[in-house]
Amino acid sequence: MTLQGEDLGAWVTAQRLGWDQLLPAQQWMLENMLHIGPATADERPPAPRTQADKWAANLTAARLFHAREGHLHVPRKHVEDIDGIPYKLGQFVDNARRRADKLTEERRAELDTLGMRW
Repeated sequence: MTLQGEDLGAWVTAQRLGWDQLLPAQQWMLENMLHIGPATADERPPAPRTQADKWAANLTAARLFHAREGHLHVPRKHVEDIDGIPYKLGQFVDNARRRADKLTEERRAELDTLGMRW
């Protein structure tokens, strides 16, 4: 619902999710005048994944592909499905290859053990 160009649903969601950043007076007004309270734990969005998390997930996909196929010659558009979550493995391998000079020695070694073709 919009009122004077403002999306009220988005505004209420922002107030509930940002409850801890509100002043006590703002919290009081929301609770007592509008009957709006803070978001519960299950309503909060998941924390964003870090680069290390993304690398680990893609490396797991690469290991599964290697174990199944015996190589790491992944087609560019290949998507590896792990527990219902799709990982763009082909894109990951291609990007790793293009950015090889920027990878840490540890990350290069992890891909080397899978027979990465640089």
